Amino acid sequence: MLAIIGGSGLTRLATLELLERKRLTTPYGEPSAALSMGRLGGRPVAFLARHGDEHTLAPHRVNYRANLWALRECAATAIVAVAAVGGIRSDLRPGDLVIPHQIIDYTWGRHSTYHEGPDSVVTHVDFTEPYDPQLRRQIGDAAAALGMRVSDAAVYAATQGPRLETAAEINRLERDGADVVGMTGMPEAVLARELGLPYAAINVIANHAAGRGDSRQRVSMEAIHAVLEGAMQQVAAIIERMLKSHD
Repeated sequence: MLAIIGGSGLTRLATLELLERKRLTTPYGEPSAALSMGRLGGRPVAFLARHGDEHTLAPHRVNYRANLWALRECAATAIVAVAAVGGIRSDLRPGDLVIPHQIIDYTWGRHSTYHEGPDSVVTHVDFTEPYDPQLRRQIGDAAAALGMRVSDAAVYAATQGPRLETAAEINRLERDGADVVGMTGMPEAVLARELGLPYAAINVIANHAAGRGDSRQRVSMEAIHAVLEGAMQQVAAIIERMLKSHD
């Protein structure tokens, strides 16, 4: 069963045939919200709003361990994570869709492993390729089948938030090789890897990152919300299409 984690702009799936709302307690606490279990395009799916049903959890306050654990407990076999990001690379404009292939982690203080505590054995997981290639390919194929243009490679910079970045910080991220910037990609991706769940992401360019774009003006939250409203409809269509090829 495919699980979908919705970020800013995607707190629910309008086309989801809801069968059950399942609230779980995990060894790591409460997930962000109850899991919405249902069918999309005739296929079973689980949906979880990363920031809560009312978008009340800031990125650094999300209980990523509980979220991923709950999805596995509900028999998820793969995860597609949706997130709004800022565009650093010059060809990425608001409304564009991106399938990232790499991550640079700048977050701190977040619980980033299940293997910690006095009774846990230190465990190292390979994270050379943080996103599952097959799942990324399915997303790209679904977008192509719908005639939607997506960028099929990008380096995602995960920052702490909840504030947006300074122009100088974006300059640094660009020098480091980042193409987009967001606040929720880590530790979500590595926790999925520890649980053995294939994980891929669809990023929506919500705005030019600080100091980027033609105007070089301050980032407008009103403009971001307007972009997300239209782009998330495309994301939902892609997910529904890719379910046809997901086992």
